[in-house]
Amino acid sequence: MKFFHLSDLHLGKRVNEFSMMEDQAYILDQILELVRREKPQAVVIAGDVYDRAVPSAEAVQLLDDFLWNLSRLDTQVLLISGNHDCPERMAFGGRLMEASGIHIAPVYQGKVEWVTLEDEWGPVEFCLLPFVKPVTVRRYFPERTIQNYTQAMEAALSELGEGSARRVLVTHQYVTGADRTQSEELWLGGSEAVDGTVFAPFSYVALGHIHRPQTMLGGKVRYCGTPLKYSFSEVNDHKSVTVVELGETGEAAVTTLPLTPLREMRRVRGSFEELTAPAALAAPGREDYLGITLTDQEDIPDGMRRLQMIYPNLMALEYDNLRTRTQNQVNAVQQVEEKSPLELFGELYQTQNNKPMSPQQEEYLEELIREIWEEEA
Repeated sequence: MKFFHLSDLHLGKRVNEFSMMEDQAYILDQILELVRREKPQAVVIAGDVYDRAVPSAEAVQLLDDFLWNLSRLDTQVLLISGNHDCPERMAFGGRLMEASGIHIAPVYQGKVEWVTLEDEWGPVEFCLLPFVKPVTVRRYFPERTIQNYTQAMEAALSELGEGSARRVLVTHQYVTGADRTQSEELWLGGSEAVDGTVFAPFSYVALGHIHRPQTMLGGKVRYCGTPLKYSFSEVNDHKSVTVVELGETGEAAVTTLPLTPLREMRRVRGSFEELTAPAALAAPGREDYLGITLTDQEDIPDGMRRLQMIYPNLMALEYDNLRTRTQNQVNAVQQVEEKSPLELFGELYQTQNNKPMSPQQEEYLEELIREIWEEEA
C-alpha cells in the first residue's frame, strides 16, 4: 500500500508578520499534482493543520478546497488535530465527510479511532490519535499512573489490543531525540517528550509536530516535516512529501518527493553597498523571504526600509561587526528554550539563597509545575 505522509500545514500562519497564505495555496496545489501523478491510496495529515485554534476564514477556505480536491482524486484522507488545532473544530462534520473518503479523528475520549484500508495483501489499520496531554488521558485511565507524556501514550495505545499485522499510527507528539527547529512550540523545556519505544508494535508511525523531516528508531518512525519553511533555522532543510509503501508483511519503504516553494527562504550576508550594487539588483531571488546580515561597522540609517525597497520580502535584519561581536549579547530566548522551568527556578533559587535546592524541594517543585501546567492546558 502506498500512502503520502504530511503534517504541520499551519494554514493561516504568519512568519515575521508576513502572511504565508499565498505560499501555502501554491504548495497545496503542488501536493495535489503529486497525488494525481503518484496515485497513493491514502493521504495522511498528522496534525497542526491550522496555525491557531481559531483559524481565519481564509485558512478554513484553503483547507476546504484542499480536502475537496483530494476527495475527487480517488484517495482516502486521514487527518488528526495537533497542538495548534482546536480538536472540536477540527472534528466538526467528520462523520459526514467519511462518505467522501475524508476521515477526521474525533476528539479523544479514551479511545483511539482507526480506519481500515485494503490492498492486495489484505487490511492495513490506520490508528488516529490526535495530540493529547497526560491530563487528558488520565481521566480515562484512573487506575494507571500517568504523570508524563510517555505514560499517557502507553495508556492511550493500550486499549488498541491485538490487530492487523500491518498497523500504522498517526499521531502528533514530540519524540525523545527529535531534531527541533525554531518554529515549533515548546512546553516545559522538552519534558513533553515521548519515549519512542512505545511505538514498537506499529509497522510505521506517521508523526507530526517537528518541522524538520527526519526518520527515527530504525526507520519506521518518521517526521515528514512542514511543506514550507517557517523559520530561518530551516533554510538548509529540503521540504518534501514523504511517500510510504507498506509491503506484504508490514515492512515500510520510505521515499520523498521534493517540493518547490513559491518563494525560497534564505539568509544573505554582506555590506549595504554590496547588497544594493547593480549586480545584486540583477541577481535572481530578490522576491525570496530573506534574513539579511549586514557587515557594516556602523548601523545604516533606516536600513530596513531602504533594503525592503529592493528586497520586498525582507523579514529580518541584523548586524555582524566588531561592535556586535564584542558586546557579548545574550540570546535570552534561546537560553530559555534550552532549559526547563525546573532548571530556571533552580538557578533563581541558587542566586537568592547561595545554595541549591534540596532533592525534596526539587521533587515538590516538579510536581507543582506539572499540576499548574496541566490545569492551564
